[in-house]
Amino acid sequence: METFQAILAKKLSDALSAAGLPNLGELTPAADPRFGDYQTNAALVLGKQRGENPRTLAQNILQHINVGEVSQPPTVAGAGFVNFTLRAEAVVKKAGELFQDERLGVAKSPSPRRIVIDFGSPNVAKPMHVGHIRSTVIGDALARIASFLGHEVIRDNHIGDWGTQFGMVIWGWKNLLSQESLERDPIAELVRIYKETNERVASDPAVREACRQELVKLQSGDAENLSIWKRCVELSMQDFERIYGLLDVRYDIQCGESFYNDRLAGVVERLLKSKIAEESEGAVVVFFRDVPELADKPCIIRKSDGGFNYATSDIATVEYRINDLKRDTLWYVVGAPQTLHFKQIFEIARREGYKADFRHIPFGNVLGEDRKLMKTRSGENVPLRELLDEAVARARKIVDEKNPGLSDAEKLDVAQKIGIGAVKYADLSQYRMTDYVFSWNKMLALQGNTAPYLQNAYVRIRSIFRKADGPTPVRGAFVLVESAEINLGKRLCQFPEIVPQVLNDFRPNILATYLFELANSFHGFYEACPVLKAEEPARSSRLALCELTARVLQRGLDLVGIKVPEKM
Repeated sequence: METFQAILAKKLSDALSAAGLPNLGELTPAADPRFGDYQTNAALVLGKQRGENPRTLAQNILQHINVGEVSQPPTVAGAGFVNFTLRAEAVVKKAGELFQDERLGVAKSPSPRRIVIDFGSPNVAKPMHVGHIRSTVIGDALARIASFLGHEVIRDNHIGDWGTQFGMVIWGWKNLLSQESLERDPIAELVRIYKETNERVASDPAVREACRQELVKLQSGDAENLSIWKRCVELSMQDFERIYGLLDVRYDIQCGESFYNDRLAGVVERLLKSKIAEESEGAVVVFFRDVPELADKPCIIRKSDGGFNYATSDIATVEYRINDLKRDTLWYVVGAPQTLHFKQIFEIARREGYKADFRHIPFGNVLGEDRKLMKTRSGENVPLRELLDEAVARARKIVDEKNPGLSDAEKLDVAQKIGIGAVKYADLSQYRMTDYVFSWNKMLALQGNTAPYLQNAYVRIRSIFRKADGPTPVRGAFVLVESAEINLGKRLCQFPEIVPQVLNDFRPNILATYLFELANSFHGFYEACPVLKAEEPARSSRLALCELTARVLQRGLDLVGIKVPEKM
């Protein structure tokens, strides 16, 4: 099913060709609806290139363009923009097509990719904290959207389950562990013994050496230390799964750093043999002398003491994902501070001959209301589980006030959908590189660009059908006359244009903004156009418009991992 944007872009291309002009510029939704629904800057781009008057070029384009079945005669505005306003009958036809389509007009990609999306990546023996929310929800949204568009996606949780910290965790387990505390709150006890051990290491060389020996024993396969390590991983995974359950996030594989441990020596040997790496001051290093931005930033893949590091592990990960998983596209949803690291890893992979499409998808920080990194009063990272529990508790208070007649089970279900949805949407509605301020009052508000506002629009639609007397046949036969219903119809027709755009620059906020604008258009329609009291055929048409809006809202929110309640 062709979108309006695709149809107009093709007709513009034909007109440029007929006018003897190159196909330059873009056709995009109009910035100001007063001037139309779509616009192109082709004449401005051509005018600059050719040294000609853009308005004259725009008039020339208009003489060769034929958009009669979808648009009113296009107009020239400003410095030379060409604007298109959709015909109401074209909107009626397209909305009817969307209504009949299970995918709501969203086409699958003509060239599907085999993608691994690396997101989340918490550390064993530590609680997930607020800093993990961005990678987790952005990665999940991208995975959902990519899958919906027909790409073959593997979601991989690259867990931090190996490394020097386990020497201290194991020593603490053997010397400081409270079994009772471990049973009551395993992660809190693991954090306690790690912190206390770390303090002793700083002041007692004997403890430092003992921790080092525990690590050596673990790396050598000592049965007792491996058993303790496995128990730490198991307890951490149980805690992670509770959080992922609340967030409705799933993974296909969870290959932690330990999974690649046996491959690390081979990575170093291979890179030395191929002369991609070289020995330098006792370490094995990859230099990037021919890459200007990396020329003074070498990458160590084996330390002078013989130990491996994150770079070694990530090179092994690339090899596994391409050769074993047979993927051609690797996306890493990891914070912006790791930008240099991934530039190095991707450059090494290219030097090894890997042709995959490598993408680092960075993001900004979550800030507290003081506009500093969000912390507890004691300066610790805010535990994610506590934050999500508080979101649900705050949403429950709102549900108790707004709809006290619901059963306890219904209240809990609605509170979880509102609370978790609010936290996710507060993140996803921002451009991913933007730092954003975490504000309970703002994210749980029923007005403004929030998840509760969008969920409430869906609930309002469902209430229309509950209030209807007798059956409400919805056939998708639209009669759009009033400006509010035409505007809503146009907005609905944009859904299949918006969804594929998200992956162009990995921006779920594009879809979030669209859904907010759709909810606004629906509320404008709802205020201006009676539904149940309207005469036929307007009544059936408006019911169909409501039904289509609900389906688009539900599908759109599901694509970013947010559920909708039937009542609020």
